[in-house]
Amino acid sequence: MDCVSPILDVATRLWDCTAKRVVYIRELEKNLNSLERLTKELSNLRTDVMDKVEREEEEEVPQRRRKNEVGRWLSAVQAMEEEVEEILQNGRQEIQQKCLGTCPKNCRSRYRLGKTVTEKINAVTELTDKGRHFDVVTDRLPRAPVDEWPMGKTVGLDLMFEKVRRCLEDEQVRSIGLYGIGGVGKTTLLMKINNEYFGRSNDFDVVIWVVVSKPISIEKIQEVILKKLSTPEHNWKSRSKEEKTAEIFKLLKAKNFVILLDDMWERLDLLEVGIPHLSDQTKSRVVITTRSERVCDEMEVQKRMRVECLTPGEAFSLFRDKVGENILNSHPEIKRLAKIVVEECKGLPLALIVIGRSMASRKTPRQWEQAIQDLKSYPAEFSGMGDQVFPILKFSYDHLDNDTIKSCFLYCSIFPEDHEIRNKELIDLWIGEGFLDKFADIHKAHNQGDEIIRSLKLACLLEGDVSEDTCKMHDVIRDMALWLSCESGKEKHKSLVVEDVELIEAYEIVKWEEAQRISLWDSNINEGLSLSPCFLNLRTLILRNSSMHSLPIGLFRSMPAIRVLDLSGNGGLAELPLEICRLESLEYLNLSYTDV
Repeated sequence: MDCVSPILDVATRLWDCTAKRVVYIRELEKNLNSLERLTKELSNLRTDVMDKVEREEEEEVPQRRRKNEVGRWLSAVQAMEEEVEEILQNGRQEIQQKCLGTCPKNCRSRYRLGKTVTEKINAVTELTDKGRHFDVVTDRLPRAPVDEWPMGKTVGLDLMFEKVRRCLEDEQVRSIGLYGIGGVGKTTLLMKINNEYFGRSNDFDVVIWVVVSKPISIEKIQEVILKKLSTPEHNWKSRSKEEKTAEIFKLLKAKNFVILLDDMWERLDLLEVGIPHLSDQTKSRVVITTRSERVCDEMEVQKRMRVECLTPGEAFSLFRDKVGENILNSHPEIKRLAKIVVEECKGLPLALIVIGRSMASRKTPRQWEQAIQDLKSYPAEFSGMGDQVFPILKFSYDHLDNDTIKSCFLYCSIFPEDHEIRNKELIDLWIGEGFLDKFADIHKAHNQGDEIIRSLKLACLLEGDVSEDTCKMHDVIRDMALWLSCESGKEKHKSLVVEDVELIEAYEIVKWEEAQRISLWDSNINEGLSLSPCFLNLRTLILRNSSMHSLPIGLFRSMPAIRVLDLSGNGGLAELPLEICRLESLEYLNLSYTDV
């Protein structure tokens, strides 16, 4: 029995081998027909795929990842068609060469051919299956980790760029807030960081830029992120906000990411978007830009940096780039006048760029002198200021919380350029104007005034640390506030501020009859004020530091609606006319630093 088992095993194997060979020989004609049919189907599929490729090329579809794969498949199909055609020809000849009509003359060659035909059937079937997966011929190439933003030469941002770079490389700092006045260059700085820092080799898998603005749209932000993560639209386009949140969270959790959030006006819940908590990420970062320091607080950024205006040297360099060396060097006086223009911009890049471009067409000192006069007298009418600079700055004003804060902000423009305003003095004026009249208690009104000043400083509309008891207005912001006070320039004389004028003549004063607020600083006023038409709309009159010994007779008869009267700083003023008693609307009278 021990000998029988091996013999049976050998016999079985011999039979199996013989049976397979018999099948190759016997089924040759049938398999040749199958191979011909399958190859024809493969050829039809190749035609369909080529049509899809041509359509995408006509539509200028960007280069995509699977295009090479499709190309290799098409080449393989073409080679297969040539091989099969040769096999079919050999097969037809072999079938015709039979002994007595049934028996092949050469079993060995017929066996080899049959085996080849079977192998080709399997190969053709495999190619066909692969080709059927090209429903979408190509997929988009994965987007670059960083999208480079087009930008020109930058001025005055190198130092700030280095500060941000050091923070980005500090493993303890996961979030950074860049804040500052509108037009100061926050977005430009963020572009520089995106292009120069993230554009080189680093440890981040993806850098995503999102313009947030207001009102915040969570779904628009999610759409930007999903596109950057190369997620096919059909995977998320019709899904709910919550499903998109889960998808973004899953994708970002596995990456070292950087989210650059530009132009933020209020708090954004990062988890609601799908952005993982930064404490759970080893290297990921979030950088925001905003006009409000308060947003930095609400976003709980670990490092905040104020983007400051340019230094005088940097400001002149930027202005020179926009005007052009040829204009500046065309006349010896123009360079001197250019420095005056630059001083008016107080280092604000937006103003320097807009005004610089406008001045590039002025080629004589006379034209420059006229431009300076216009810029100082009515800046809103200077080319580019009223339609480019002020509207951008106005966004900060528009986003103030309520009308009371807006009124308080505009009121700050009655002070001269570069004037350091004492908080208490400003709040007293606000109370006198009735801005804080909802408080019966003077102390509560002052507390509210302090909070308004704080909020304006946080919004970068007033300068100075929130803990200081003084504040200032940037000159261009002040020009914008005066423009708004005068109904965006429609009523020039609604709010007037005059300073450092040796003698104000009566003919000039006549133009002021529609004014609601008049503020005169360090100026000499003559009897013309009392001879002018009635100031029926005047609510506020500030006559400071005018060295007056007496007020013009009949002055107060011409302004029956006056509410705020500030005569402080007139050291020689010893008495007031009795007619002041007739000012029934008067709420605030300041006689400090006078002899009254």
